[in-house]
Amino acid sequence: MAREWRIEYKEAPYHVLSRGNERRNIVFEDRDRHLFLDTLGEISQRFEFDLLAYVLMDNHYHLLFRTNRANLI
Repeated sequence: MAREWRIEYKEAPYHVLSRGNERRNIVFEDRDRHLFLDTLGEISQRFEFDLLAYVLMDNHYHLLFRTNRANLI
């Protein structure tokens, strides 16, 4: 059973996480971590959200952010 649709609100805080397939690593070296963070910075500007906190582990990440528009997809 799929989860219900997420209701989106302007300026709402969201916790988003993603894990590697079969809990495998998604980053392997510092270069991967820097690319992840650079990309995160670029998309935060593009989609107008404020990153409040993040955790980047070898096999998953957590993001806590606030949207400036109701544009979480």
